[in-house]
Amino acid sequence: MGLYAVAAGVLAGVENRQGSIKGLVYSSNFQNVKQLYALVCETQRYSAVLDAVIASAGLLRAEKKLRPHLAKVLVYELLLGKGFRGGGGRWKALLGRHQARLKAELARLKVHRGVSRNEDLLEVGSRPGPVSQLPRFVRVNTLKTCSDDVVDYFKRQGFSYQGRASSLDDLRALKGKHFLLDPLMPELLVFPAQTDLHEHPLYRAGHLILQDRASCLPAMLLNPPPGSHVIDACAAPGNKTSHLAALLKNQGKIFAFDLDAKRLASMATLLARAGISCCELAEEDFLAVSPSDPRYREVHYILLDPSCSGSGMPSRQLEEPGAGTPSPARLHALAGFQQRALCHALTFPSLKRLVYSTCSLCQEENEDVVRDALQQNPGAFRLAPALPAWPHRGLSTFPGAKHCLRASPETTLSGGFFIAVIERVEAPSSASQAKASAPECTPSPAPKRKKRQQKAGAGACMPPCT
Repeated sequence: MGLYAVAAGVLAGVENRQGSIKGLVYSSNFQNVKQLYALVCETQRYSAVLDAVIASAGLLRAEKKLRPHLAKVLVYELLLGKGFRGGGGRWKALLGRHQARLKAELARLKVHRGVSRNEDLLEVGSRPGPVSQLPRFVRVNTLKTCSDDVVDYFKRQGFSYQGRASSLDDLRALKGKHFLLDPLMPELLVFPAQTDLHEHPLYRAGHLILQDRASCLPAMLLNPPPGSHVIDACAAPGNKTSHLAALLKNQGKIFAFDLDAKRLASMATLLARAGISCCELAEEDFLAVSPSDPRYREVHYILLDPSCSGSGMPSRQLEEPGAGTPSPARLHALAGFQQRALCHALTFPSLKRLVYSTCSLCQEENEDVVRDALQQNPGAFRLAPALPAWPHRGLSTFPGAKHCLRASPETTLSGGFFIAVIERVEAPSSASQAKASAPECTPSPAPKRKKRQQKAGAGACMPPCT
């Protein structure tokens, strides 16, 4: 059996059984053990990259008899290894038929991720990390309780509160029953990875919202004051909507739109559990909503989180290998819809600030959509600087793109995300309105670490803070 077939078998054994590469390699009878060991190690190291390239190039669809692990080994050798120098046999001929497309998809992947070298695809911020390695983020629902009371409750359950984190390293180091307050996000508690709170009484009572760190950014950066009228254009499943309601203190109005009836029904349950009364749900296409409708004449804030490829969602990366790089046709269709939705949102006459967000890593769905929308509204809107302390910025594809935010498991300990804050450019004479800008969010005071007196008769669900 040839080198590549043996390497594919070893790689399959490692990935399917989560065994040791070294043990599987040395248990084989292949004569050139060092060469085999190096090939398997390097192929596994680039596994996510190779999955993405193979999927986007359609290699397995074109070569139906080619097994996935063998394809991965062969594509590694063609694109990142020795290129079949001095051998390869029939495999070299087979891959040769797809060489141009595979190389083009690898180059495309580098552009998407803003890197120039193959090895940069493995570095910080270049690829999603496993869900199991991310901390558990928990947003305190301030409509029902407050951070101090939630901290006290967990302390009574035997957890150790460590105060506000000073850096992401503090979050990475979390273990056991320790928890922290996020360094930048108000009311966001952080627990060790794989902490399961789905059956926790505070979650089931709506006092806690299980929400990814980056997913908390859109509502926080939109920052509508209590009493505002807000549109959540593509609202389901509703975590961001519930965050908006908390910021509004249930005062004002949220017009929430979504076309999926089942998702809206689940969202209604979530909002009811969270105690939200200021939200009006509508099973309606946001693109069909008229900006001239009198109901929306006081809408000053819009949150637009449209359907996207989901290429930044770590859970999807685990479920669908290669999902990180959607096909060019799908990207084109998604970006077209996203741009139409963003341009439509910018036509609401009273709009002051809009947040555009996706859980995608693809430039076509992110920086390109924002750039094109701004170009179609010259002088009317601008990208606002947002959260300067956030470490991962937008790709430098156009002037001002660095005002946008990106997120990834490696750089921000969150799912992959993109956020842009867009605000209307006020006339120079409107001095009172010129102060309206995207908030430079500063953390609220951290709940005290010192032990407070346990409240008499405290039950599973605490009362609201007064």
